[in-house]
Amino acid sequence: MTRRLGAWQAYILAALFGAGAAFGQQPYDLPPLMLLGMIGAAWLFAAQKTPRQAALTGWAFGLGYFMHALQWIVSPFMVDVARHGWMAPFALVFLAAGMALFWGVAFWGARKLSRSSPWALIPCWAAAELVRAYLFTGFPWASPAQSTVSVIAGQALAWVGPHGLNAIVICVAVCAATAFTSRPRWPWRLLREGVVLATLAALLLPVPGGQAPLSGHTIRLVQPNAAQKDKWDADKIPVFFQRQLQYTAAPPEGAAPDLVLWSETAIPWNLEWAGTALQEIARAGGDTPVALGVQRSDDLRYFNAMITLDQSGAVTQTYDKHHLVPFGEYMPLGDVMARFGIYGLAANQGHGYTAGPGARLLDFGPLGRALPLICYEAVFAHDVNAASERPDFLIQITNDAWFGRGAGPRQHLAQARMRAIEQGLPLARVANTGISAMIDPQGRVTASLPLNTAGFLDAALPAPGRITAYRRKGDAPAALFVLLALAACGLHARRRGQARP
Repeated sequence: MTRRLGAWQAYILAALFGAGAAFGQQPYDLPPLMLLGMIGAAWLFAAQKTPRQAALTGWAFGLGYFMHALQWIVSPFMVDVARHGWMAPFALVFLAAGMALFWGVAFWGARKLSRSSPWALIPCWAAAELVRAYLFTGFPWASPAQSTVSVIAGQALAWVGPHGLNAIVICVAVCAATAFTSRPRWPWRLLREGVVLATLAALLLPVPGGQAPLSGHTIRLVQPNAAQKDKWDADKIPVFFQRQLQYTAAPPEGAAPDLVLWSETAIPWNLEWAGTALQEIARAGGDTPVALGVQRSDDLRYFNAMITLDQSGAVTQTYDKHHLVPFGEYMPLGDVMARFGIYGLAANQGHGYTAGPGARLLDFGPLGRALPLICYEAVFAHDVNAASERPDFLIQITNDAWFGRGAGPRQHLAQARMRAIEQGLPLARVANTGISAMIDPQGRVTASLPLNTAGFLDAALPAPGRITAYRRKGDAPAALFVLLALAACGLHARRRGQARP
């Protein structure tokens, strides 16, 4: 059938397959559609005779996929429409087109390595996802693995990590696509069809219920629900601050909390000017320590930080975010851009925020030590693995008010769940407008506050699980598989070329 399609028809069909594959991501959460879309892309790839045709097919598939999956990216630009609204359509189109380039290059490379077989697509596509996670600070949002957190297949993250799981899903998609293009002997056909059916089952069956072992501690999650357009409004700042104080001082719902968590940039004042506010927060907490997000400065450098307070309101620990959002928290060539009135969305001081020194653990006494992640840092599996020692639990504080009311906050939560599975650790997540949640080491949400709702939640902290294979080895096994598979494909292509008359 693909042979009867014209070039543009094939590219349009590829884009439609990509848009359909995005239904695997939140808020739809239909991972079998992710696999079916990828099968369609691999099927179209098999019919492309030249690397150029293959590249355009892969790029069109990626464009349809990322345009749909990342449509929430327009939301940050609509907070201040007069200043940033004009950028919104360009941001979506350019980001989707840029992300699609990785897949276009993967399809091009696969066709260069093999002019007749689709198997080279497996390491090439997996390599593209690896590079996408690291290049230019990385942006691994909406990877195929991200769609699996609610189903049994996602538990493989603990063993092979996101890039290993990406490679598995791609391998199954290519296997399924060969059913339309080849008829191997029955033992191989039976194996192929068994693998595909088993994967579909793993993408359909939810993670079994049940309660993870508990640590015996409770964390209070405080969600003020300050819309981004109101968050820095002078008339509304006292409302949100008092709301958080009220939630912090409220009687416990069950067991008394051992820690109170506030969200990213939970107060509008720089740390250096917030002494009185910190004392009020400490009084509201009483005997319970409070941790919160705050902006701080050091000389002329600004940091997006998380601090912990003692009972007097004194700062006892500080963590500075080290993986910053380009064009959001800092601008490349920021001082030059500022001359033209172009700033990062979240900071107006030239280059914006300064990156902290790196991952570090914070000590929470009886609860153990936690690895703090501020917003975007929870997107990167390798950042969580960067801690020199294994923590007892993970903390994510974030301000997802930037991400709108639909897909963005839900996809961000899905990535937090991935980090919990990969590390075998519980994760306490506090988001300004939601979704705040407690997540167990299997990535299950054990308690949560709805999106765009003000409130607080006393959530039992699950106990840490066993150290995972991914925590021990990181991305090295997936990278090694990709390199060896690419080398094997290259050697095979060279031999075939030498064998031709």
